[in-house]
Amino acid sequence: MDFSFFMDYMCFTGCKYSLIIFSCSFASAAIWQYESLKSRVQSYFDEIRADWLDKLRPQKRGDVRKEINQWWNSLSEGQRTVTGIIAANAVVFCCWRIPSLQRHMIRYFTSNPASKTLCSPMLLSTFSHFSFFHMAANMYVLWSFSSSAVSMLGREQFMAVYLSAGVVSTFFSYLCKTLSGRLGPSLGASGAIMAVLAAVCTKMPEAKLAIIFLPMFTFTASNALKAIVAMDTAGLVLGWKFFDHAAHLGGAMFGIWYILFGHELIWKNRDPFVKLWHDLRTRGGPGGGGERGGSA
Repeated sequence: MDFSFFMDYMCFTGCKYSLIIFSCSFASAAIWQYESLKSRVQSYFDEIRADWLDKLRPQKRGDVRKEINQWWNSLSEGQRTVTGIIAANAVVFCCWRIPSLQRHMIRYFTSNPASKTLCSPMLLSTFSHFSFFHMAANMYVLWSFSSSAVSMLGREQFMAVYLSAGVVSTFFSYLCKTLSGRLGPSLGASGAIMAVLAAVCTKMPEAKLAIIFLPMFTFTASNALKAIVAMDTAGLVLGWKFFDHAAHLGGAMFGIWYILFGHELIWKNRDPFVKLWHDLRTRGGPGGGGERGGSA
């Protein structure tokens, strides 16, 4: 295949898919937030009724369900948010262990600009790890930054940023691999997690961080981000192959961009879309007649 044609096709297809996932992620996040706020009052009264019934119901010792609920409620909102992401990664990791699924896993859960399946792996590979150590390290970092990130963005916006970052970082990896001629498969959540890390470090540059097994050595979030970006830049330029440094850089740049510009440009201008959804939800369409079947 002619290189210029391949480059044009890859850029057009990858860019189009990235924009689709980006748009759908933030549109879904806005709807999710709207529905959450809408049901908050009802949930409040449901909780009051449930507490009253619990007082009347005889308590069981060693109730496993109660223990699980207590553990779940002890988590921060950020930790509860990323639990689903961690579970999805664990399921995909288990699928890699099934021999009959190998061909499908390679096709759909590894990203490669030379693959016939170009688009869906841009998202699916973000939840894919073949090595347990790789998955454990990524999920530990995600868990560590989840509370700060979700506190800063809210769970809906966080999920939109995470999914968008996964696709954008893979697209940047596609570009760098194609331009350098070093084609090959990649997988892992590192690009999306780098966006989360970069967003937190950009928003809170003076926050103190430490390495897991060396807690006595601390450094600022700003310095940590600079060091990581410098290392990945060196890895990209020098052709290091152990990590997908291009995906790391793509994720970091997306996270920095979103905190500095994207939040104001996208999330703070979601009101017209939310109003459109409200009209569709309550009146059956924009500017439609009265509400059907009572108020929503």
